[in-house]
Amino acid sequence: MNIIIVGCGKIGSTILESLVEEGHDVVGIDTDEKVINEMTNMYDVMGVCGSGTDCEMLTEAGVENAEIFIAATSSDELNMISCFIAKKMGAKHTIARVRNPEYNQKNIGFLKQQLDLSMAINPEMLAAVEMFNILKLPSAVKIQTFSQRNFEIIEMILKEGSALAGVKLMDLRSKFKAKFLVCVVQRGEEVYIPSGNFQLMAGDKIGLTASPSEIQKLMRAIGADKKQAKDIMILGGSKIAYYLAKMLTASGNGVKIIEKDHEKCEELSDSLDKAVIIEGDGAQQELLLEEGLKTLDAFVALTGIDEENILISIFAANQKVPTVISKINRNELAGMAARLGLDCIISPKKIVSDVIVRYARALENSRGSNVETLYNIMDDKAEVLEFNVKSDFKQVNIPLRDLTLKKNILIAGIIRDRKPIIPAGDDFIMKNDKVIVVVGSDQRLNDLSDIVK
Repeated sequence: MNIIIVGCGKIGSTILESLVEEGHDVVGIDTDEKVINEMTNMYDVMGVCGSGTDCEMLTEAGVENAEIFIAATSSDELNMISCFIAKKMGAKHTIARVRNPEYNQKNIGFLKQQLDLSMAINPEMLAAVEMFNILKLPSAVKIQTFSQRNFEIIEMILKEGSALAGVKLMDLRSKFKAKFLVCVVQRGEEVYIPSGNFQLMAGDKIGLTASPSEIQKLMRAIGADKKQAKDIMILGGSKIAYYLAKMLTASGNGVKIIEKDHEKCEELSDSLDKAVIIEGDGAQQELLLEEGLKTLDAFVALTGIDEENILISIFAANQKVPTVISKINRNELAGMAARLGLDCIISPKKIVSDVIVRYARALENSRGSNVETLYNIMDDKAEVLEFNVKSDFKQVNIPLRDLTLKKNILIAGIIRDRKPIIPAGDDFIMKNDKVIVVVGSDQRLNDLSDIVK
């Protein structure tokens, strides 16, 4: 598809990279000529230096033939205006990055309607939701939800002495009496879509699918049911911190935010009446200890500097804080942080990239089923997708054991009438089901029918 991206900063460049990998024809627009030069040197894309509201620039970029137009600059207003102009000039679908808390859900709904926006995405809100989910299930290092939260895939790391270590997958469900499926395993740098004979080991990162209640049952059975985080410290008064604190305080959690900028502290104090705001430099270990770091249930590092988030997160982990979450955007630093022992790493730009790729794949294909949800998991070495089964899908009512699936593909769940099913050989897919599929990075799925040889 022809796709235009306005604003090629951290978010825009990550979206661009993902869409290029998907095989789309991408044009990048940015006001900084240096950014354009770097982008065109790194990727096989066309670059245009200029503003996303300049009609001549948009014409040069081919806006009239664009299937998707994405505005991801640092200005919400510029993004919405760019999308409005692009739509008037012929772009079929428009997506705006809108991150200011002032644009709440009610306002966004009105603006989407008036500006004919296909989607408004808020990276900070999406990242905050992912962090909130982890804080509610601290044994997990990542949680992704499907079908209005009726079904989840969680990633967790098997520690030494884990009840799952040394067990073959075929024996898991009978041993632990919970309805779940281990559908992907990362061991070192290798990722496996495992068979029943696969034996788990300490140190494995596993992805398992189940309903939320069954996941809780499994955690209790294996002794990994850590209590939900109650008292949480957030380092950095960013927009993510605001959204996360809002959700946590609404759930009754105690929240303390440490921020060194005086104006930000005042803004947070005015907008978060149930959170404690501390003005100070969180890089000073003495301050963190004075504010009760050792007594916390969770610590979340949300400064704008990846290196600072890593170092302070390591300090918090060494102080035995049960759950430590770090915001890290640079891929190379995320890998280093994982090797240093930080398990929970969140990247807002990767979250948004997944949303855009999912949207593009859904538009690309309107055959028997469409991609409704897409997540990259296991350090981007695998994908999990949710498909909506339509009436012309050909493999309905066939037992799964009779389907010949391609290599490195697993049907990890079926949702029927909002009820989750952990599939076995006798199960089958029906019209209007939602089907969860896990696939290795060597495969690319647009449609559910792509899983069959």
